[in-house]
Amino acid sequence: MGRHESLIARALASYGGDTSGVLVGAKGGAARGADGAWLFDGDPAILRESCEGSLKRLAVDAIGLYQLHVPDPNVPYADSVGATGKLYDAGKIRAIGISNVNSDQRRVAHGIVGERLVSVQNNFSPATHESGPQLRLCDELGIAFLLYSPLGGISCAGALGSAHAAFASIAEARGVGPQQVCLSWELAKSPVVVPIPGSSRPSAIEDSTAAADLALTAAELSELDADQPGPSRRTSIGMLETARKFH
Repeated sequence: MGRHESLIARALASYGGDTSGVLVGAKGGAARGADGAWLFDGDPAILRESCEGSLKRLAVDAIGLYQLHVPDPNVPYADSVGATGKLYDAGKIRAIGISNVNSDQRRVAHGIVGERLVSVQNNFSPATHESGPQLRLCDELGIAFLLYSPLGGISCAGALGSAHAAFASIAEARGVGPQQVCLSWELAKSPVVVPIPGSSRPSAIEDSTAAADLALTAAELSELDADQPGPSRRTSIGMLETARKFH
């Protein structure tokens, strides 16, 4: 656990340029077990311990954005969120985020930490769009909406075009990949949307970045909106079931 944070610290330290505009985020309340399964724990003491570990690995005095990974069904959500507020007050973090939440949980979080809450991170993609209400609520409130697995996840991203005909046809017409079209479609939904696609190749990172400059027409966006399947099982509810299983 935490190897990625150590790598980020090394990358920033060796960059040599101005990193004042770089926002580094970390999450607390989840870990990998010995068998690789996710373990979730929203206990305030665990969250404080997790934050201290991230601070050490990132080699910083304060974490730019600290996110509560997932609501723990065995710990009152207000207690978990309250722990992040205390970390903020102690100067350990500069902003608070929550993840895998519904609208009610977002309201609980906002009621506890107020304007210190700056982001919501939920699963959203062409195949997983149950977080649409959260996206719209974040748009209304001016809170960042971070999309994880915006291309459908590591096992689906490569087949996005074959699974969604509209994305494939528009990509072909534009001379780009369907993944770039997908990210552009998501960015067009609101100025608060920040897709966070993963990548194992520099070329894929460059392709994803280019989505910010791909301006889709209103007709294309409507066609993409219409290319949506039925509800997916890959939702935050599924993560809660995992939490119950391994807690």
